[in-house]
Amino acid sequence: MKKNIEIVPNIQKLFGIRDENLQVMESGLNVNIDLKSDSVQLEGAARDVARAEQIFTDFDHLGSTGQEFSDADLSSMLRVVVADSTATLRGMAEAGKQRSFGKRQVQPKSMNQRRYIDAIEKYDMVFGIGPAGTGKTYLAVAMAVSALNAKKVNRIILARPAVEAGERLGFLPGTLQEKVDPYLRPLYDALYDLMEPERVDRFLEKNVIEIAPIAFMRGRTLNDSFIILDEAQNTTPEQMKMFVTRMGFNSKAVITGDVTQIDLPNAKRSGLLEAADVLKPVEGIFFNYFTEEDVVRHHLVQRIVRAYDERSRSQQLSLELPREGQPQQEPNEPPLQQ
Repeated sequence: MKKNIEIVPNIQKLFGIRDENLQVMESGLNVNIDLKSDSVQLEGAARDVARAEQIFTDFDHLGSTGQEFSDADLSSMLRVVVADSTATLRGMAEAGKQRSFGKRQVQPKSMNQRRYIDAIEKYDMVFGIGPAGTGKTYLAVAMAVSALNAKKVNRIILARPAVEAGERLGFLPGTLQEKVDPYLRPLYDALYDLMEPERVDRFLEKNVIEIAPIAFMRGRTLNDSFIILDEAQNTTPEQMKMFVTRMGFNSKAVITGDVTQIDLPNAKRSGLLEAADVLKPVEGIFFNYFTEEDVVRHHLVQRIVRAYDERSRSQQLSLELPREGQPQQEPNEPPLQQ
């Protein structure tokens, strides 16, 4: 099947830098896109051509209503649309408008990010687990800002364990707040990126937004709140249990972490690892796992994450293989006697 689409000025913006968006559509939808002087010719199976045509139609409509997207956002949205037959460009854009994120519109840049956002809207407790740069924290803060703007909650509470690379708070200079601020800086960065600085400062002053170490959560019941625990891999099992039981009425909780970056003295005692095991069967809790394919930072970050994962797997394999000359032991046999 062939279909010709007239090239209008707005449609040209869909092509992307060096026509990279057309390449995404070609490979993802299995269609051939031929650029002519005044039109675009789509060729392929009827269903595939119809989906590609829908993208052009949606983009033209969005442009006529004044909606604009950065090259990065548009490319990411297209990747989600071609990967998910239920997604449309217009639907994603309208869903983004319905979520009031403040000074910027936030769009998922991968299928897992879309699933994560949808889960946060649907479930009261969501775990976002995956490598650095996958948007776990930023999207959680964005959804918290959206809930606050829509008056679905009365406050945002952002918490982090104050454990980083073996450092201890007592050895850092300054007051307690000055000691913990460096650990909480990523949360401040996300807030200031999503909201006007004056508004963030006003909310912080009035405790509408509270940013604190996880230890400050003990003994509290948090009602009408959107609660985020970041870097959860560095909580102990006791801290994690304490945190997930702080939820009060009309509250949501999002717990994010990267199980490959545990800085606790005993990595096996990570509260996030235990929670992923203990809470998996609990109804009403959603676990969303990210991979290096979801990394949305500089393109090198995705390659770096993949390289470290491959090294970790090879080291694990070398530990599991028997040493030369050492007899292999069947899994169900008793330990070999020396």
